[in-house]
Amino acid sequence: MIEGDLMQFYRDGYRPGDPDLQPASAQAEARGADFPETVDVLIVGTGPAGTVLAAQLAAFPDITTRVIERRTEPLQLGHADGVACRTVELFQTFGLADALLREAYWVNEVRFWGPSEEDRSKIARSGWVEDTPEGLSEFPHVIVNQARMQQFLLDHAARSSSRLEADYGIEFVGYEMNDGDHPVTALLRRADGTDLTVRAKYVVGCDGARSNVRRALGIRLEGDAANHAWGVMDVLATTDFPDWRTKNVVQSAGKGSLLMIPREGGNMVRCYVDLGEVEAGDSEIRKTTAAQLADVANAILHPYSIDVRQVAWSSVYEVGQRVADRFDDLTADSPADATPRLFVAGDACHTHSAKAGQGMNVSMQDAFNLGWKLAAVLQGRSDEALLRTYSEERQAIAADLIAFDKHWSAFIAQPARDPEHPERGGVTPAEMQAEFAQQGRYTAGVATRYTPSTLTSGAARQDLATGFELGTRFHSAPVRRIADARRMELGHAHRADGRWRIYAFGDMDGRQLREFATWLSEGGDSPIRVFTHAEADIDSVIDVHGVFRGSHHAVDVTSLPEILLPKSGPLGLQDWEKAWAADAADDIFERRGIAAEGAVVVVRPDQHVAHLLPLTAREELRDFFAGFLRPVGARVPVAVG
Repeated sequence: MIEGDLMQFYRDGYRPGDPDLQPASAQAEARGADFPETVDVLIVGTGPAGTVLAAQLAAFPDITTRVIERRTEPLQLGHADGVACRTVELFQTFGLADALLREAYWVNEVRFWGPSEEDRSKIARSGWVEDTPEGLSEFPHVIVNQARMQQFLLDHAARSSSRLEADYGIEFVGYEMNDGDHPVTALLRRADGTDLTVRAKYVVGCDGARSNVRRALGIRLEGDAANHAWGVMDVLATTDFPDWRTKNVVQSAGKGSLLMIPREGGNMVRCYVDLGEVEAGDSEIRKTTAAQLADVANAILHPYSIDVRQVAWSSVYEVGQRVADRFDDLTADSPADATPRLFVAGDACHTHSAKAGQGMNVSMQDAFNLGWKLAAVLQGRSDEALLRTYSEERQAIAADLIAFDKHWSAFIAQPARDPEHPERGGVTPAEMQAEFAQQGRYTAGVATRYTPSTLTSGAARQDLATGFELGTRFHSAPVRRIADARRMELGHAHRADGRWRIYAFGDMDGRQLREFATWLSEGGDSPIRVFTHAEADIDSVIDVHGVFRGSHHAVDVTSLPEILLPKSGPLGLQDWEKAWAADAADDIFERRGIAAEGAVVVVRPDQHVAHLLPLTAREELRDFFAGFLRPVGARVPVAVG
């Protein structure tokens, strides 16, 4: 992994102090202490989805966003802890990956234990695998408390020019639809029992598995009932178990299974204890105490043991998988051109087991998909039809997640196979190890693929860049920044700012890349000119990067077309961070299979690859953007709440 972050400051002029603390916008300074009568977006809940959405929309101070949370204070002890590689990539778009990685436990290996061949009453280590397959991401799989993850995002929103902070002790209780510019009247209730209302353009329910927003919309969660119970506890303990600080899957002979995941801080470990099959709704199993869980864990670990000195948190849950029948307020009877006004995200629309570590991670990706779309519509860059793609895209991803989780949780729960009684079923440690290795791409969070649509072309030339798979997230690789020779990850040029990206990879002599960049800069029919206001920064809608073959010393950056050395910001300063060259030690052209003729890789604001084209494809590129962006002449003014 390449250390370091992409961050520009002083573009608005020199100012001392913390560059992460943005100057407050005029809208933020004018905001009063009272809850507003109208907002553009009301976010309900400060869980994983709600905090990502807040952090995203905080980048747009002209959009009035408010976040409410029924709890009276921020979450102190989160339940989720596994942070997939893809989620660390997401945090990088907010400039938060370095801080996250500094605190986190890095999951390097998964070790497997099963009944000893000499004495099946004891366990023995059977093998191990790398937790994340080599080359899958520049970031590791890490462990950080959910509450801490959410606080990173909340702090980011509070430091933004929007100065966006959550309003605690306010619960969503219902809504009414009306006419007008703010058609959703949200009915709210404070912790002291007093009622209030706010009129919103859009409401997003990020309020968990018992979502009031989902209930108000009449949306059903459909799926299988729970039938297998697990106890979970975060413990501080002493032990003679040698792999206490690695992730472990432990199978015993007849005493259950144990999944052990070290936590951040160097001492705490999370233990998932198999409690076996249960009847759906079994209330007795939920009475299992932390001491009883420790007894079961010790029985599984024999001949090793743990001496629990403190239990930071414990719970018992039953595995069930359910997904909402829709993710917004549109029904089968809604007109084809209807605009969704209320949405649900995260646990409000899909619930599943914790075994694959996808709950928090997929919830954050829900919000990452929706946030930029809301901003594009509210700022007039896209038609409201764009918002229909949220439910279309994320419901399909949730269905895939549920199918995977059914398989994964059932597989993990299987007992160790007894070689003397193979008819009883179960799995061997070797089979368990092989399954973990096979599913690495999914558990890393990088298996999501959006199918062809308005936002993801069905006519892409995958052969031009075989390592940038259409519909999947843009897979970063090292490059050299031409201006200062710094070795960096190209994907880290992406920020959660609502902009589309074009990464233009050079042909063998660079001529077509320069011609392409010149057309983008000067061509009257280029998407830059068609979809960007003349008075706005040239890269305010589509952010273009050029990647040249060969040495960074061979390119005179000052000779590049305007789009690769744009002048922007109130002072009209040059942006030196748009032109890149291959890193001789790790050539991105070879690693990502870039064709000799070069390639244009179009990337959505949520980092997913949307199109792949040759450098000569002018009309096709313009037509693709015309599918979801409004030409400048068709724009409507930004609506302020």
